[in-house]
Amino acid sequence: MTKLSEYESLALNKLNQSIFDGKWSNVGLIELIKLCGDHLNLETIPDYAKRNNISYPGACKDSKYRKNIELFNVKFIIDNE
Repeated sequence: MTKLSEYESLALNKLNQSIFDGKWSNVGLIELIKLCGDHLNLETIPDYAKRNNISYPGACKDSKYRKNIELFNVKFIIDNE
């Protein structure tokens, strides 16, 4: 992954502070996660492999068009290029 920009770092710090200050509900945080998932075109590796008719090992290989990440102990593919 690349380094965060100054804008991204500041925005994340402000978001973190607003969460810490109790300005976000669990429902709001879940919607934020969903929104990020939509923008990243995030899919689990098995779902991505099935949708693209490729093997699981084939889906696991990073390419210039997709990246593999792990969130919440689940492996996902980012395919938003």
